[in-house]
Amino acid sequence: MTPALLESFPPFNPEVRLQPPAIERWRRGTGTDVEFVHVLDSGRPGPTAMVVALTHGNELCGAIALDTLLRQDVKPLRGRLVLVFANVEAFGRFNAVEPFSSRCVDEDMNRVWDDAVLRGARHSAELRRARELAPFVDAADVLLDLHSMQEAGAPALTICGMTDKSVPLARALGQPETLLVDTGHAAGLRLIDRGGFADPGSDRQAVLVECGSHWEPASAEMALDVTLRFLRHLAMVDADWADAQLRVPAPERQRLVRVGEGVTAVTPEFRFLVPTHHLKVVPKAGTPLAEDGGRLWLTPHDECVLIMPSRRAGMAGQTMVRLGRYES
Repeated sequence: MTPALLESFPPFNPEVRLQPPAIERWRRGTGTDVEFVHVLDSGRPGPTAMVVALTHGNELCGAIALDTLLRQDVKPLRGRLVLVFANVEAFGRFNAVEPFSSRCVDEDMNRVWDDAVLRGARHSAELRRARELAPFVDAADVLLDLHSMQEAGAPALTICGMTDKSVPLARALGQPETLLVDTGHAAGLRLIDRGGFADPGSDRQAVLVECGSHWEPASAEMALDVTLRFLRHLAMVDADWADAQLRVPAPERQRLVRVGEGVTAVTPEFRFLVPTHHLKVVPKAGTPLAEDGGRLWLTPHDECVLIMPSRRAGMAGQTMVRLGRYES
């Protein structure tokens, strides 16, 4: 391996220990002409539930979970189940030697879900795919978006959106241990914050589960576990069948972190001033945390929880960390 190639690696690059699933067999849609979308209709009354994998092309865990369900020929007992491999173009570029390069093709697919963006004049590979998927998203009563995280060994986390309306769904799943209500991202609207999912007057619910660290086997186990719990909660699969496949012990309790603010990079010179890791608690308010373009970021309160600090170089508009506190 050449020194130049070694220098291109992020210093935190973990060993890739997951095999990308062979999803080409799922290219032809079910119940739709849209590729890699499978609409499984029970023919009985019930909710329309959607499970999304590969919002980011290098996050393998969700694709493994959906591939497992499709190979098992899962059929919903009621309602409609929509299984989606989202950013398949980026996923098709996945290379274990440079696993970060296939996160997206042109832009972050989880920042394009505002109508002003989807219906605007701008074009990208991610927007093209999001426009194909939007009708399915807008028809879903409940949605589960499966992701993974940069930090090696990071514990799983459920993001409930910017309001409390989807917290009951996260608690009903009982997995993972930590739940988050946050403030979104300056760079654009996430899938779970689109339309009725964020409207307190709507019954629609959506959660995003960060299933663990990219490319660690535990993330794939969590992705399948939480998907089975999601389907069991909705009475779309036999509870005994789902329980027999669960491999991740449920936590004794779940804890909610409420984010007060996000730290967004202004310049590429953003840098943290203290060692950081996911769910680290900084005891004292006013602790210098980061600096960027002449601005000094301080922890805003005691017992400040750091949520998913970025390990990558800052870019203008990129969320570098979210700051919250545990609720009792």
